[in-house]
Amino acid sequence: MDEKVIITCAVTGGMTVPAQSSAIPITVEQIVEDGVAAAEAGASVLHIHVREESTGRPVADLELFDRVLTQLKERTDAVLQPTTGGGRHMTIIERAAIVPRFRPEMATLNVGSFNFGLFTIAQRDLDFQPWELEYLEGTRDYIFKNTFADVTYLAGLMDAAGTRPEIEIYDVGHLFNLRQLVKEGVLSPPFNIQFVLGVLGANMVDPDQLIHMLRTAERIFGVDSFTWSAAGVGYPGEFQLAALSMMLGGNIRVGLEDNLRVRRTENAKSNVELVEKAVALADLFDRVPATPAEARAHLGLKGSQDTDF
Repeated sequence: MDEKVIITCAVTGGMTVPAQSSAIPITVEQIVEDGVAAAEAGASVLHIHVREESTGRPVADLELFDRVLTQLKERTDAVLQPTTGGGRHMTIIERAAIVPRFRPEMATLNVGSFNFGLFTIAQRDLDFQPWELEYLEGTRDYIFKNTFADVTYLAGLMDAAGTRPEIEIYDVGHLFNLRQLVKEGVLSPPFNIQFVLGVLGANMVDPDQLIHMLRTAERIFGVDSFTWSAAGVGYPGEFQLAALSMMLGGNIRVGLEDNLRVRRTENAKSNVELVEKAVALADLFDRVPATPAEARAHLGLKGSQDTDF
C-alpha cells in the first residue's frame, strides 16, 4: 500500500449546520448524489451521517440510514461507513442502533469522552435557523460521552455484526483508553485508527500533535498493529494534515463534515471538490487513490455482500 492512499470522504455530519454552506448535503437524494460523485472522484470510503430532511438537523433515524445506504450500495462499490458518533441529545443506544440493524463492513467507534465545542460558529453573521443556534450554543455545555461502558457495549455489537471499528482518536489520552480496553479484552489489534484533530475541546491541528499521537500509538501497540488515517477539521487544517499524513505513510479523510473550504477564500461547491484536491495532493507525493477493493483488503473488511442493506 506504500504507493496507494485510502481517501475517506466525510459526506455530511453533525459538525456543520446548513447555514454555513448551501453545499452541505441534507436530503437522502443529496447525500447519495454527493457520495456517488465523491467515490467517482477517488474516495474509496464514504463516512455517512444522516439529517432530518426538512431542517438539516443531525439525526440517527434508521429509516433515513436505510435509504442512504441502500441507494449508495446500488450505485457505488465504495466502503460505506455509517457513524455511531451521532450528535447532541443522542444516547449510546440510539447512536449504536445502526450496527445490529445494518451490519456494516465498518463503523466509527469513539473511545473517549471530551468537550465538543461548536459554539464559536454561532458568533458568525449567518442566517441561522432557530434550532441551529440552540444546537451550536448548547455545545458550551456539551460533553461528547463515550465512557468505558459505552465503548464496551458498542464494541460488543460490532463484534457480533462482523463490523470492523474505525477507532476515532481525538486526543492522545484516548490511546491510553484503548490500551485499557485491550487489557480488558474489549478490543484487540490489529486496529484501524482515525486521528481527528481540530475539534475545540480536544487536540488541535498541529504537526507536532499528529506526530506525537502516531508515535504514542506505535509505542503502545507496535508499528504493525494498526492502519491509520488523519482528519483535520477546518481550513487549511484539513489539507495540511492530509499532506503530513501522506508524508508519514498514512491515509486521509476530507469532506464537508470537517471543512467547507477548497481554498482559503473559496467555499467548496460539493464534496467532489475536496476529494479532487486530495487526489491532486496525493499525486504530489506519488501516491494513487486506493480502489474500494484495495481499501477493503488493507482495512480487513468482510465485504459489502455480508451487510444487511
